[in-house]
Amino acid sequence: MVERVVATPSAEQLIARLTEKHGALLFHQSGGCCDGSSPMCFPKAEFRTGPSDVFLGEIAGCPFYIGAAQFEYWAHTQLIIDVVKGRGGGFSVEAPEGVRFLTRSRLFSDAELASLGAPPYPYLS
Repeated sequence: MVERVVATPSAEQLIARLTEKHGALLFHQSGGCCDGSSPMCFPKAEFRTGPSDVFLGEIAGCPFYIGAAQFEYWAHTQLIIDVVKGRGGGFSVEAPEGVRFLTRSRLFSDAELASLGAPPYPYLS
């Protein structure tokens, strides 16, 4: 079964370390002005999702959301969350680690897109 969002092994390892340090985490892909399209990682209790946030799935046990406007652009792709060296968003929990999460993507095949069915609706935790 194809998933809308997945993580690379490197990202999964970093998420495990960050979870040990910060507790339960949540990801949000906003496409905002400050960090572009970088996925942001927050302690789950410190970020509130809203009615325009779309739940895409989980990576390494962490819920992953995307803003509805961004989802319109990315709906035909699988998001692949990776980690690279460098400073990311100042508010994202990986920033002090000297690395940042990065979104890569690939187009879904027609068959994969059909298997996903209707786009996910906003999901409130």
